[in-house]
Amino acid sequence: MRIKRGDTVQVISGDDKGKRGKILKIFPGAGRAVVEGVNFVKRHARATRTGQPGGIVEKEAPIHLSNLQLVCPACGKPTRVGFEIGPQRSKSRTCKRCGEVVER
Repeated sequence: MRIKRGDTVQVISGDDKGKRGKILKIFPGAGRAVVEGVNFVKRHARATRTGQPGGIVEKEAPIHLSNLQLVCPACGKPTRVGFEIGPQRSKSRTCKRCGEVVER
């Protein structure tokens, strides 16, 4: 996968365009990811216990992977992801802008 959990990404389209956040969860089958601080939705919650209040709760909803772009830790800019095969046949992700290996 080009984007993994823990990566910093930037939203490139939609209402939250330009926002950056960390990947919290990925749904590969659906092609979506939950990003910290992006794509908030409001849900009505009932008070289930005596200590837990009910009301309107805001939480992050999944956003499509096509609307996200990886932020390179080396150059700090949103970039496309390439792959390189290492000397021990290990596959690593690379930044298409600066050529550095993207590590988590």
